[in-house]
Amino acid sequence: MKFSIPKDFLWGGAVAAHQLEGAWQEGGKGPSIADVMTAGANGVSRQITKGIQADKYYPNHEAIDFYHHYPEDIKLFAEMGFKCFRTSIAWARIFPRGDEAEPNEAGLHFYDKLFAECHKYGIEPVITLSHFEIPYHLVEKYGGWRDRQLIDFFVHFATVVFKRYRHQVKYWMTFNEINNQTDYTERFLMATDSGLVLDDDDPQREALMYQAAHYELVASALAVKVGHQINPNFEIGCMINMTPLYPATSKPVDIFQAQKAMQRRYWFADVQALGTYPRHMEAFLAANNLRDDITAEDRITLREGTVDYIGFSYYNSMTVAAQKDNPEFHFVGPEAIQENPYLKASDWGWPIDPLGLRFALNWLEDHYHKPLMIVENGLGAKDEVTADKQIHDDYRIAYLKAHIQAMEDAIEKDGVPVIGYTPWGCIDLVSAGTGQMSKRYGFIYVDRDDQGNGTGKRLKKDSFYWYQKVIKTNGQDLG
Repeated sequence: MKFSIPKDFLWGGAVAAHQLEGAWQEGGKGPSIADVMTAGANGVSRQITKGIQADKYYPNHEAIDFYHHYPEDIKLFAEMGFKCFRTSIAWARIFPRGDEAEPNEAGLHFYDKLFAECHKYGIEPVITLSHFEIPYHLVEKYGGWRDRQLIDFFVHFATVVFKRYRHQVKYWMTFNEINNQTDYTERFLMATDSGLVLDDDDPQREALMYQAAHYELVASALAVKVGHQINPNFEIGCMINMTPLYPATSKPVDIFQAQKAMQRRYWFADVQALGTYPRHMEAFLAANNLRDDITAEDRITLREGTVDYIGFSYYNSMTVAAQKDNPEFHFVGPEAIQENPYLKASDWGWPIDPLGLRFALNWLEDHYHKPLMIVENGLGAKDEVTADKQIHDDYRIAYLKAHIQAMEDAIEKDGVPVIGYTPWGCIDLVSAGTGQMSKRYGFIYVDRDDQGNGTGKRLKKDSFYWYQKVIKTNGQDLG
């Protein structure tokens, strides 16, 4: 057999509603968790405030105003040759509080128009249901996903949009980077993934994370079941952050630490793709008295609601070493991370590892034997606009070229079934982690700075024309 990139391969780009739409109070939209996050910086965490505070700056409120500029932006995506466009439906546009019985028609109508604009150019929408934008009311009243009631609210939201867009959208994902919350010591990740706004020293952080994650997994499985009932042709995937964890040395303890770290980060995909908790997690949860609320009905739901494909983000790998004071190789996050001396890093300190993407693709194929879609990949960097309004981002082209080559090697040499590639932030947007505009990923420059100043004008970068050629040749000409 000869393996190659399929002719119907989904080349495109990826964004999230809260990072580019703006218009945070227009069309009946309610506030989301993203709307109470202030701007941060490289090494400076975003604050999560209690409600909107007049003296704070919230970059997601305006973002790049895609809400009003989407026809212009979709036209630019079409000019690049996009076959698909990954974005999310802002839950709080459809259900402003999250727990209403009836949806907000104005919010539904916005996505009617957005998807119609995509289809006008032959662009397939790829839609995430929950992308770090849980309605803030659900955080305040219910404590986020610590409450089992959120399962019903989410499934109701999913059912409404599945029915509304059953003829406009084929590809769906349930929860974005659901496994980020593995690092439950990071306040930002807990808030964005599960709507858990906790103090840094809360002793229940770990227990709350595992319980919230279980409720999300049940909600995801129920949504998959409902979606397939509404339209059997739906392709509904999960979405994980795929960051391979290498051992720092060939010491057996470092190798085993890396294995345990992979288990702790990727059991979410086991549940969503295989329908059951892996035995190593059942043993861990039982030994530590975690995830108290799981029912026999939950287990049936998980088995019946497995996903059709694995969507994942890949930006970098990480390297871990065993710790002397950690005899059971417990892994949470940064405490075990080591610098990899063989890799260069981005301006934001992220290791650049194209081969890690091929490793990730092979690992995912080995474990799940399902189609794979790379729904985020990219380089956050500072771009400079020349006097003649040019942006020469050769560093971005080099990064993407190396990663696309690694993807093609995985397809052609390893036989990995990859169905799409959507680089992150195809148009400049607000960074989720820092709230900055200066951490730019896009092929299209947007004239806004970290304080929200600027004209909002769109400019094509050199990478725009490079990616246009990549798509036109179905990845054969990487320049």
